[in-house]
Amino acid sequence: MDRIILHCDCNCFYASCELLSHPDLRQLPVAVCGDPMERHGIILAKNEPAKRCGVKTAETIWKAKQKCPGLILLPPHHRLYAEYSKKINAVYGEYTDLVEPFGIDESWLDVTNSLHLFGGDAKALADTLRERIKREFGLTISVGVSFNKVFAKLGSDYKKPDATTVIARDNWRDIVFPLPVGDLLFVGRSAQELLGRYGVRTIGELSKCSEEMLETLMGKMGSQLYRYANGLDDSPVRGAADREPIKSVGNSTTFRRDLTRWDEVQSGISLLSDSVAMRLRRYGLYCGGVQVGIKNSRFQVFSRQTTLDHSTHLMREINDTALRLAKDLWKAPDPIRLLSVTALHLTEEAQSYRQLDLLGTDDTQQEKQEAVESAMDALRKKFGRGVISYGTAEDTISGEKIERE
Repeated sequence: MDRIILHCDCNCFYASCELLSHPDLRQLPVAVCGDPMERHGIILAKNEPAKRCGVKTAETIWKAKQKCPGLILLPPHHRLYAEYSKKINAVYGEYTDLVEPFGIDESWLDVTNSLHLFGGDAKALADTLRERIKREFGLTISVGVSFNKVFAKLGSDYKKPDATTVIARDNWRDIVFPLPVGDLLFVGRSAQELLGRYGVRTIGELSKCSEEMLETLMGKMGSQLYRYANGLDDSPVRGAADREPIKSVGNSTTFRRDLTRWDEVQSGISLLSDSVAMRLRRYGLYCGGVQVGIKNSRFQVFSRQTTLDHSTHLMREINDTALRLAKDLWKAPDPIRLLSVTALHLTEEAQSYRQLDLLGTDDTQQEKQEAVESAMDALRKKFGRGVISYGTAEDTISGEKIERE
């Protein structure tokens, strides 16, 4: 029996949350950005009127203003978005215990074993969810219904806002095959360009490629994309009970040549901290500690860790802490073969152990940095992971570490 998977995607999430406090602006073009006074800032989100003007997520404010001179800019409030995300996922949890968040504004639901409790009609259940979210929170969602996670996500993207799209066994080729290959999960800009060089521009064309050819071109990712394009995705929706608690999130880098200068070490630490922070945000986690590891050219391994006075998922804070640890740990110019940065003491809620700043300057700085790094996430989500990064490093990523209890 086929599974019944829903993918629920909040429409224009940041902007929609902000407009709950500004109902008078709903029919006007509105965008959320890091700093409305900074013309080189990035658009984090926009509402439908702004979208109709051609405003795009991740473009610069000045470019958006050129397209839409009347664009209204609002600052982001990330804690507000996290609160609504939690409330919305709680609603999903009333229909199934298999709810898997995918970022702050998207979730998969596996209703295979619970659908009969709610009428047995998957499309009707999707419509019910849309109406509930709209009625209870004033927000809209688009829902994709399908027999696997990848096609359910394609369905939620297919028609927006506030729509339900069913991609079933009898119609999936008609809907999926004409779509651009870039619409497929995890196909970023670089993968799109690579496939385009071989004449693969639609998901249908991707499905006709041999799995061996794609694996030769793209490694394991090629084999995965072959399965996605041919409707063979069988990845499970992992509910909270199935997801083992993540104990730590870390990355390690083995360098093409040994590092002997501090600026090289800084570059490597920045690359790793950026990757760790990005993954923490993807998992919806914060870390309360940081560990740095060094392996020298004699294959000796040294490590040092520290706790933070507040939890974080921001690259700048993880990077600053990791650099302090590396400076204490490394005896220059002892050659470094490998570096690692690991986030420890993970929580799902931001926590603070420091004395409150009565002027609120710490919170203001954090909000600004949240905006910067959210903009980077938006760019990477749209154009691929390699589109933007902190600094440069001559390195080869050897692997990502996720340790679970």
